[in-house]
Amino acid sequence: LQPHLHEAQVQQVLAWLQEAMVSRGRHKPVLAVGRDGIFLPIRGEKTYKEGAVGTVSVLDRRGRRLGTVYLGTMPESGQGTLSAALTRLLRDVLSRWEGPSPRLAYVTDAGHHPMEYYRKVLCRMRNPRRPGHWLTWTWIVDFYHASKYVHDLAAVLFDDERARHAWARRMCHWLKHKPRAVYRVLHSAAKLRADVKLTKTEEAAYRTAYQYLRDHAAWMNYREYARLGMPLGSGVTEAACKTVFTQRFKASGMSWGVASGQVILDL
Repeated sequence: LQPHLHEAQVQQVLAWLQEAMVSRGRHKPVLAVGRDGIFLPIRGEKTYKEGAVGTVSVLDRRGRRLGTVYLGTMPESGQGTLSAALTRLLRDVLSRWEGPSPRLAYVTDAGHHPMEYYRKVLCRMRNPRRPGHWLTWTWIVDFYHASKYVHDLAAVLFDDERARHAWARRMCHWLKHKPRAVYRVLHSAAKLRADVKLTKTEEAAYRTAYQYLRDHAAWMNYREYARLGMPLGSGVTEAACKTVFTQRFKASGMSWGVASGQVILDL
């Protein structure tokens, strides 16, 4: 079946794009891409190794997801096989698509491999239908990962549990609904930090969370993404890790070889 997988996925994504274009709604259809890693038990290895999963979804004019195709590869240094397969799928879909261009969204956490793929591949991907032009991908840092770091800030800034949850809830609401919200959150956190005394452990946790939000603020404009009908979270890709890998590879006592595990992924 493996030799037929790529062409079947291309045809499926093109069919969803056609369905999305004729749908009713106020948004442009969206081609949304995601990728993530998951650690697996590999036979003969002392530690778990990271496999990789990629997703390509189509959202219609109402922001409803019409479907998703999955790609999965066994652990490999650099995850080059997944990157090559995902890039080939995107290029073939976009070169064969004859309708108006959809919005292009890339929704991930801010891990090493997702960031590298955005910077080295998506940012340099040429438009296959317009020679000399580049495609415009919008990278969206997963809202729920960002929210986790907001809660990490709250955990060290407040002793009172009720106050902690109230502040985190308010900041997450800002993050999702207000313009330049990350800077509002960071300003509020810095103001609170000036009035509390933290242990070394708490200070380290504060700096980690604060720096994550600051460094990735450019890709956390959730209010604008929602206005354009783009997805805010990488839940589809997180779910793919479960359905493609966890349910098949992590039953009690299981361990896998790389080659035999790839057969299961392809099936």
